[in-house]
Amino acid sequence: MSDIDTLKAAVKKLSTQATQAKMDLHDLSEELPVNWEKIPEIAAHCHELHAKLAQARKDLKAAGG
Repeated sequence: MSDIDTLKAAVKKLSTQATQAKMDLHDLSEELPVNWEKIPEIAAHCHELHAKLAQARKDLKAAGG
């Protein structure tokens, strides 16, 4: 597998994970005030995944993919 294929696979995986994290955050918001204590944890996880996804997309673009 080429570097570009590896980067594309990483972007796809991170995209799926980031979408799930977004949905987890959305679901939490709909349940408020239940589990309000989890807001920082879930939001931080969502932020981390979206940051990784943005970087992976940037790396893929730089690699010519």
